[in-house]
Amino acid sequence: MGLETEDFEYLRQFIAQHSAILMDAEKGYLAESRLTPLAYREGLDSVGDLLSLVRRTAFGTLHRKVLDAMMNNETWFFRDHLPFEALRRVIIPDLMAERFATRRLSFWSAACSSGQEAYSMAMTIAEEFGGLPGWTISIVGTDLSSAILERARAGHYSQLEINRGLPAKYLTRYFTHEGPDWVLSPEIRSMVEFREFSLTEPWGALPKFDVVFFRNVLIYFDVAKKREIFRRLPTAMKADGYLVLGAAETTYGLSDSFARVSWDKTAYYRLRM
Repeated sequence: MGLETEDFEYLRQFIAQHSAILMDAEKGYLAESRLTPLAYREGLDSVGDLLSLVRRTAFGTLHRKVLDAMMNNETWFFRDHLPFEALRRVIIPDLMAERFATRRLSFWSAACSSGQEAYSMAMTIAEEFGGLPGWTISIVGTDLSSAILERARAGHYSQLEINRGLPAKYLTRYFTHEGPDWVLSPEIRSMVEFREFSLTEPWGALPKFDVVFFRNVLIYFDVAKKREIFRRLPTAMKADGYLVLGAAETTYGLSDSFARVSWDKTAYYRLRM
């Protein structure tokens, strides 16, 4: 039996309220497939029963489990390739010159999911810049889902996840094969800190970063939330920092605070001075 319309509309509002993600009205089947296993694990007979319990109780562990189950955790190593080429060939070298006096660099991977983007940054620094000895490097990955962050911290990836974007040289150097999984080296895992963080809540706890990867996140938000995000982003960036968006994302019509800089077949953004 399919999810009742009333229950699905409640779920859409619940997700929008707590994550700002807009769920398509035609995605009832997706809710059923993702929440049915959770309903059974909670000893309930259906997704409808699960949502009824969520409605009757104060926000807590069960509500977080529902959010975790409904999040889109699509990601892979070195996704889209060119932004990481820009990081390697332009952004980090320029920042090394600009930050030579302090020898500190900080990076933020927003909505990091299971950690591939943040670890791709770490491997780039380790492989292409020798880990920047003598420098203090901070890489922070944030996500709303506590469950997916636990996966990120563990650094265990399936063969399919490895096959999606990871160059062979990085696999050979930074991973070991354990059973069916590949495990990332302690050297790379130690370079990244993962934090639970909601993009819809105040950002007071964030430092100012030199580089912000805010990729493939805005596509899930409505226009008002996109504008709010762009209003907040300068508070999390150094004045001469770099912002990298997804290939289908832009500041156009949403914010005048950023200037687009084209490089090769990609682009990054800098705050207007």
